[in-house]
Amino acid sequence: MTDLFYLAIMPAAHHLQIVLVEPEIPPNTGAIARLCAATHTVLHLVEPLGFKLDDRSLKRAGMDYWHQVTWRTWPDWASLRAAHARARFHFLTTKTSRPYTEARYAPDDFLVFGRETKGLPESLLKENEASCLTIPMANPQVRSLNLATAAAIVLFEALRQVRA
Repeated sequence: MTDLFYLAIMPAAHHLQIVLVEPEIPPNTGAIARLCAATHTVLHLVEPLGFKLDDRSLKRAGMDYWHQVTWRTWPDWASLRAAHARARFHFLTTKTSRPYTEARYAPDDFLVFGRETKGLPESLLKENEASCLTIPMANPQVRSLNLATAAAIVLFEALRQVRA
């Protein structure tokens, strides 16, 4: 799997983007890749990754859809941000009270998710406080949702708004 091949099949249209900052669990990333394939959403993986891109569980979770995913890896957050300086970014975190449903999404927006165990870095959240969103949960005993589940919830709200 090379970035150039997958970027080359990208249709010339607007697409939402999912960013995983330092993902750790291969099946989550694979499931999100499958989600991206199903919705024509671009996937960005910000290193370091907690796995190798040839990991069997990553491939298994993405099933045979990897060839339909437009994706790219980035050596760090600064590289991705510099390449998309004019883009709008929404940062998903449990450390804010603004629900993801209050955001107004547009085509080409970036939905940014952090590591499964720690979320997004505090410095990134502080720098982008006005763009932080959360998925409200009724049970305060639950810290967070599975990364793939959270990505699907927010992505489908963004798609609903963009396609409305």
